Amino acid sequence: MPDVIFSVDQSRSMRDQDVPGHNRWHPDVPVAAMVRPGDEFRVECREWTDAQIGNNDSANDVRDVDLMRCHMLSGPIGVEGAEPGDLLVVDILDLGPVPQRVGDAPGEGWGYTGVFAKANGGGFLTDYFPDAYKAIWDFHGQVATSRHLPGVRFTGITHPGLFGTAPSEELLQRWNRREQALIDTDPNRIPPLGLAPDPDQTLAGQATGSDAGLIAQEGARTVPARENGGNHDIKNFTRGSRVFYPVHVADAKLSGGDLHFSQGDGEITFCGAIEMGGYIDFHVDLLKGGMEKYGVTTNPLFMPGNVEPRYSEFISFIGISVDHDTDTNYYLDATVAYRRACLNAVEYLKRFGYTGEQAYLLLGAAPIEGRISGIVDIPNACCSLYLPTGIFDFDVRPTAEGPKTADRGQCAVTT
Repeated sequence: MPDVIFSVDQSRSMRDQDVPGHNRWHPDVPVAAMVRPGDEFRVECREWTDAQIGNNDSANDVRDVDLMRCHMLSGPIGVEGAEPGDLLVVDILDLGPVPQRVGDAPGEGWGYTGVFAKANGGGFLTDYFPDAYKAIWDFHGQVATSRHLPGVRFTGITHPGLFGTAPSEELLQRWNRREQALIDTDPNRIPPLGLAPDPDQTLAGQATGSDAGLIAQEGARTVPARENGGNHDIKNFTRGSRVFYPVHVADAKLSGGDLHFSQGDGEITFCGAIEMGGYIDFHVDLLKGGMEKYGVTTNPLFMPGNVEPRYSEFISFIGISVDHDTDTNYYLDATVAYRRACLNAVEYLKRFGYTGEQAYLLLGAAPIEGRISGIVDIPNACCSLYLPTGIFDFDVRPTAEGPKTADRGQCAVTT
């Protein structure tokens, strides 16, 4: 096993660790550990909400979650010799839930998928599912099952939702300016158009005094993906993957967490993966001057791993850029099209006895594939959602006999 260079005691909040992590992007968050190019090492991670969600049958904890505390990131990890303009080469060697542990924190033998309430983040289908819901998943090696979604069993593609390098001061200010400008176009929108810096619940790593105060005032929230990487939520970012991260500050300052046991493309419920704490093993290297050499200015480069479940049969649900509730056409809008594909899949699964909320949770957690299938045929973009038939213990394919409806219970709801 590689040396653990960032450790997490899952019985304690990230704030109470011997070396705390952080929950804001800022160039002044102090390095927690240093490595050299060529090193292999392990980073332990806390579940992204700092274990605010419990293994129970109520979604009240999802409804009431304090998003100001999120994400709890491990790091930063400094890489000797890394300079602005380099590319940091990051290989994922291994990752998973907390090894051989059963306990109260997500990742200790279990994880969860949540539908966030519209008033607290929402999700991709928040106008159709505005309340909070939850499904608990039990881990059996590589397989997940849920008492809240009976009849489903699948192999997860375990991956981190979030890793990235620290922004420069100039890049941080660009983020804050442009996101505030977006928020200002509709400042009272629910859910909001963006999340501006907010000192409430800021965790600044090992920074103290005025440095911690500056991070709290300026630090960027970690919810969206940005030029440094961040919250990409790419389900194929798994064992064997390689990512080339742009370096914006000395030592690169790699941080991350938000580990997922499994996820469908798009993580459509917002907390749509199977969320957990755990560990991730890395190898790092540097490409000196790589940003200029390869024209990388606003993005990481990603090479997916070759470890994934072997599902060979799918039902594909099609969506076009039409809001069928209002019969309104949108011009080549892939967001509208993928939303319709998701809604079409939900409606189909309801015919087999699942509630709409259960179907929504399933599409967020299972290894579905989402694709932009056509983006040029005016006026309608076409997106598709591929649902593996093999994850069900009954025949989910259309037949002459019709769907086999059964009582499939209910997910965790709010009271």
